[in-house]
Amino acid sequence: MQRRGDLIPPPRRLLAGDIPAALEIYREAVLSQAPGLYSPDQVRAWSDLALLPGVLDEPLQQGYGLISEGPQQAEAFAVLHPPDRIALLYCRGGSSRQGRGSQLLHALEAEAQRHGCSALHTEASQLSRPLFLKRGWEQVAPEQILIGGIPFERYRMRKHLPGLHERLKASAPASP
Repeated sequence: MQRRGDLIPPPRRLLAGDIPAALEIYREAVLSQAPGLYSPDQVRAWSDLALLPGVLDEPLQQGYGLISEGPQQAEAFAVLHPPDRIALLYCRGGSSRQGRGSQLLHALEAEAQRHGCSALHTEASQLSRPLFLKRGWEQVAPEQILIGGIPFERYRMRKHLPGLHERLKASAPASP
């Protein structure tokens, strides 16, 4: 297990061959971190999405994904789909709170900026909402959804991304 403060290698592009590992990370993240925040029925319904053919295919196959690798295996991943939405952000329980989620989120924000997005949005769980808030996202509104017939509350969130003009202005030296 990597400790906080250890150097985490930069994430790399998620490839088609990484999809099984991403699904494994998704399921393990929910099973290891959701108990205590969610009921057993909610944990089961949510984690089972990784086992259902086709449910996560579209973002994983068509989105822009990144994966964070540890010494032995992939530990976390995140996906933009479409380019202005964080569709997935998951980290194994044993690798959480090491900075991987922040690193992935920062890299996806930069990718969205490169594609000209002025804002990003997402739907955050109780697990991921603190990370998004810490990284400057704002909560727009809670919403109710059903997963496998089980009700869940999640949080619509957004973040303004500075445009090129704002980035240049912020990096310009102060005038005398």
